Amino acid sequence: MLNAPDASSTRPYLLRALHEWCTDSGFTPYVVVLVDETVQVPMEYVKKGEIVLNVGYDATAGMTLGNEFIEFKARFGGVPREIIIPINRVMAIYARENGQGMSFPMGVASAASVPKKTTPVRPVLSAVETPHADGTSDNEPPTPTTPSGRPTLTRVK
Repeated sequence: MLNAPDASSTRPYLLRALHEWCTDSGFTPYVVVLVDETVQVPMEYVKKGEIVLNVGYDATAGMTLGNEFIEFKARFGGVPREIIIPINRVMAIYARENGQGMSFPMGVASAASVPKKTTPVRPVLSAVETPHADGTSDNEPPTPTTPSGRPTLTRVK
């Protein structure tokens, strides 16, 4: 029988499943990442210790959703970058179009670095930004929020 500390995390499996669900449903998958020194992302796009990334196949190249890391190449402001995200730094994955997804508990050490009050973070990553007639673009997802300003997620059943 496996002890809890020895058991592998379910997080990478849930991330892959929800990424697949988003893709199969025609939705755009986004991840919310709690940034620290172990995360390789363009720091100029990090807001209040977090970054929201479009991890759809149209916005990434060579993506690997592994058990330890999410790795891919993407363009930020037209500049190609290599992104490496430890799985344990992913706070949530959700569909841009409807906000449905899942948030993950952060460890005790990580919880101390989470800002007490944050404002919704706009996604900054997209391989192709498509302006719409109403002035919005694919980079501006609807972000449901609570009265305190924290993003909320809708449970996928």
